[in-house]
Amino acid sequence: MKKIAVVGTGYVGLVTGVGLSHIGHEVTCLDVDHEKIDLLQKGRSPIYEVSLEPMIQENQKQKRLSFTSKYEDIQESEIILIAVGTPQHPDGSANLTYIYEAAEAIAQTINQEVTVVVKSTVPVGTCQNVKNYIQAKTPFPIQMVSNPEFLREGNALKDLFEGDRIVIGSDDQKAIQTVMEMYAPFDIPMMTTDLASAEMIKYASNAFLATKISFINEISSICEKVGANVEAVAKGMGMDRRIGSSFLQAGIGYGGSCFPKDTKALVQMAGNVEHQFDLLESVIHVNNKQQNKIVDQMKERCGSLVGKRITILGLAFKPGTDDLREAASLVILDRLLREGAFITAYDPVAMPRAKEKFPAVTFASNVKEALAGADLAAIVTEWEEFKELPLHFYDELMNEAILFDGRNCYSLDEVREQNMEYYSVGRPAIEHTKSAPLMHKA
Repeated sequence: MKKIAVVGTGYVGLVTGVGLSHIGHEVTCLDVDHEKIDLLQKGRSPIYEVSLEPMIQENQKQKRLSFTSKYEDIQESEIILIAVGTPQHPDGSANLTYIYEAAEAIAQTINQEVTVVVKSTVPVGTCQNVKNYIQAKTPFPIQMVSNPEFLREGNALKDLFEGDRIVIGSDDQKAIQTVMEMYAPFDIPMMTTDLASAEMIKYASNAFLATKISFINEISSICEKVGANVEAVAKGMGMDRRIGSSFLQAGIGYGGSCFPKDTKALVQMAGNVEHQFDLLESVIHVNNKQQNKIVDQMKERCGSLVGKRITILGLAFKPGTDDLREAASLVILDRLLREGAFITAYDPVAMPRAKEKFPAVTFASNVKEALAGADLAAIVTEWEEFKELPLHFYDELMNEAILFDGRNCYSLDEVREQNMEYYSVGRPAIEHTKSAPLMHKA
């Protein structure tokens, strides 16, 4: 058992801290947000993540997990993990303000030799700079480790306990051994490397996955124009083991706290060393365009959207989370409001966050309420609740059953059996109903 501190209780810090306590370590999670700490001390999670809150409560009960806003409470920790946010500057580069604030506090607090582990996603070279910064301010030896996270929101605990790999970067073998021992109970393959390579692995991984998403979305646009079905194309591609099937689901683009920020930061890093990252710049451009796809489809179908009653199903950037950061829904809602539409939205967990951003939007308490009286509807987040909704409800509840499916939740065969119009991504549109052909197209 090791005595561990985690600085930052966002998705990465909180999930990691809770997980480490669950495998037997004594963990103290620290955050300067007093309201968040008060909530956590009561056993409540400030973020939505399946099974996280019960695990917090269990490990608090076992006296393995505690929360504080005071750095003096972590001064005897053997290992300190930094998991604070690195938001982007307007130019796309990473804002390291919180990293250095944590480093300053650590330097002023520790009273013994310590291993500092940076889990935050930071530009190459940051970990070495942070080590130098702390070491210059304290007489106690500092070992520095870059330990990038690979946690998917909505699946974070599963990824922590069943991950593909743990990357440990350091130029200090003692530090590497310390972190390997910390993670050993997870029984996950570990890769060791130098600081700079570990930092780059995180950016390169996210950039590659974002590239797969934008690639299949570009293929989907071609499929729509030539009459092909992108799902069949993706399946055929994915059967090639060199390509694989993951991240080949066409839709309205990626979002969240990682892909948008990390792709822009990598482009900026490349620019700093005079390398033009043309491929990744195109990936970002394609994604920005893709997030507007549903509104483009609506305008093509209806012409003007002024006065249209439009239902938006799903607000979070992906299912299983309430995170709205860089969500396609933000782009869609903003544009529809500017087009003069009346919007009703529903999401199982993300509405409290959305209400703060969009006071002009009506928020429904359930799917049926959201669909009632709508002229158009759009699926923006592929929650199971929407995927399992019987298709006949669209015809029964809406003024006209016209659905724009940004996540390809329904099979075309199912839709053809219903009295509805259906527009999806990279698949043939169903522009007629079962009972009668489409009479007009504005």
